[in-house]
Amino acid sequence: MISGTTSLIAHLGVPTDSFRAPLIYNPWFESRGIDARVVPMGCEIEDYPSFLPLLFRLRNLTGALVTMPHKVTTAGLLDEASPAVLISGSCNAVRRDAGGRLIGDMFDGEGFVRGMLRKGRDAAGGRALIVGAGGVGSGIAAALAQAGVAEIGLHDSRASVAEQLGERLRRHCPGVGIITGSNDPEGWDIVINATPLGMNPGDPMPLDVSRIDPAAFVGEVVMKQAETPFLAAARERGCMTQIGADMLFEQIPAYLEFFGFPPATSDELRQVSQLSC
Repeated sequence: MISGTTSLIAHLGVPTDSFRAPLIYNPWFESRGIDARVVPMGCEIEDYPSFLPLLFRLRNLTGALVTMPHKVTTAGLLDEASPAVLISGSCNAVRRDAGGRLIGDMFDGEGFVRGMLRKGRDAAGGRALIVGAGGVGSGIAAALAQAGVAEIGLHDSRASVAEQLGERLRRHCPGVGIITGSNDPEGWDIVINATPLGMNPGDPMPLDVSRIDPAAFVGEVVMKQAETPFLAAARERGCMTQIGADMLFEQIPAYLEFFGFPPATSDELRQVSQLSC
């Protein structure tokens, strides 16, 4: 139930049909008796820079979850950014402080790394290939760098985007080796699809799965389906895999803390979630 006292969290992105966060947050809010709800809002790219500041003029808005294609744009609209935002150049969580300033953070990467650890895989010392250097890919790159990976490979269909992310990583994380320009997964310990490929039937593979080492950890960010063809192919090779929803469950406790809600564990969230995957 939404009433005049309900605190709203906007879920910003387009299209909204792939949004899964409301199916986790809202059942948890209800189970804890918290008068708050996540509401999907499909804002078009050209409207977003003017829409976000106006949205935060609403009295009953607690904050915003930000997803594709607005994460990179959001980083440039903040009054204060976390280290993860500065490294990645993208933002997926925004709140307003007491002075009305927009404060941003990035939790995609933290969710991915927590998911790996939950499955018994530590990123420290490993080599990670990330295909897709946009908002979610850059967030994962920042978190992996902070988690102690030895090397990160970056590839994007827009070469300049991968190069720019690589430069930020070199500047903020000088101890991590950075390679750009190739999506060949051979020899990498961690392989991640951070592109939208897999959201729609008939999408091509983001890379040549046959060249992935069977011992590699393979992750996905697409949440529209539980297991994309890319992850299914990697699992058939013997790889340990992580679905996009795993990353979401693991980052939500950090979001809740950021917005000032009571703490939660990913297990609690899974127990009440209405996700089918």
